[in-house]
Amino acid sequence: MVAMQAPVIQLQNVYRTYEMGDQILNALDGVSLEILRNEYIAIIGASGSGKSTMMNIIGCLDRVSKGDYRLNGTAVSEMTEADLAKARNREIGFVFQSFNLLARASALKNVMQPLVYRGIPRPERKRMASEALEHVGLGDRLESRPNQLSGGQRQRVAIARALVGKPAILLADEPTGNLDSKTSREIMMLIDQLHTQGQTIIMVTHEPDIAAHCDRVIHLEDGKINSDTQQQGVKH
Repeated sequence: MVAMQAPVIQLQNVYRTYEMGDQILNALDGVSLEILRNEYIAIIGASGSGKSTMMNIIGCLDRVSKGDYRLNGTAVSEMTEADLAKARNREIGFVFQSFNLLARASALKNVMQPLVYRGIPRPERKRMASEALEHVGLGDRLESRPNQLSGGQRQRVAIARALVGKPAILLADEPTGNLDSKTSREIMMLIDQLHTQGQTIIMVTHEPDIAAHCDRVIHLEDGKINSDTQQQGVKH
């Protein structure tokens, strides 16, 4: 008998509410969701649908108002701020639309940054960061600063930084939002490749053509899951 795979992400009847004057806004309104290891998921919806709130909850950047969120089986509501910081550093790799790179640091130093907080010795950090940059096709740009790189190359640096600590989840927020269509296709080919190599990927987007790459699309509307669809993702 095959053992059931434990979800890497588990949301159970999750609410995230905000007070807007004398009104209560349910940014997430009773969301239940399970994500297994090596899934390739798009969370899609219009502005105000709750997708950014869901990303912040999943990424341990925000806490639920009500309900249960478990990350790799651990109840996030029981975590201290130090626990949350450790989870963000070890369990989740973040890729942002705006890259969020250190402007004065080389590509290598940007990718080494998350490893500093783990107390990994500098020679090992350098080796791991070099390998990560090689993995995303930037092995020849280790010493380049962000202003010496194209937008696509900067996003590759950001992806290398997200992957360097071998996180359980790659969480990408509009990863092609600041890129032209050709560069967007190149970045999506890279993300597709990472998935085929076993990486769990959750991508937040409002673009259907980006969501089409994923094997599962979760559509949010007014803080609720409107649909949760399996599909055959685009693979190149």
